[in-house]
Amino acid sequence: MTRQLYILRHAKSDWSSDAADDFQRPLNGRGIRNARRMGKWMAEQGILPETIISSSALRAWQTAALVCNGLGVDEIRIQFKSDLYLADLRTLMQTVNNLPSASDSAMLVGHNPGLDQLVAYLASNELPLAPDGKVMATATLAQLELDGDWTGVTEATATLVQLHRAR
Repeated sequence: MTRQLYILRHAKSDWSSDAADDFQRPLNGRGIRNARRMGKWMAEQGILPETIISSSALRAWQTAALVCNGLGVDEIRIQFKSDLYLADLRTLMQTVNNLPSASDSAMLVGHNPGLDQLVAYLASNELPLAPDGKVMATATLAQLELDGDWTGVTEATATLVQLHRAR
């Protein structure tokens, strides 16, 4: 069975906000526009993940919600996980390996550097880099295709189908 894994880095955040800490940092204006643009683009492409899991950090939560709005999906479908906040590769892989077996497609919304590491770890093909040298610039969606169950996903078992940057 072929499955689709969508990995979305949160959109651009507001470094000048008066947020109490990094976890509470919101999106800036460009981030809001790019998250909306990503949701609209995904809808146009017919991309509709069955399972959506997001970091519970404010900027990731806002990104996931805006993308869902663009997809016409109720935000209530988003599962928030605090351990995805600045998650390392091991935590991200545990999340992937524990995705519901009944779900053929899933989207993770999170942060770098973990998402860069996750895409590089899973993809068996070469990855295009953004001008800043990252795979997952802000508001970037990676689509990975893999065979088998989520529990069997490991290093180089997926193919990067596309990498779409909202900018």
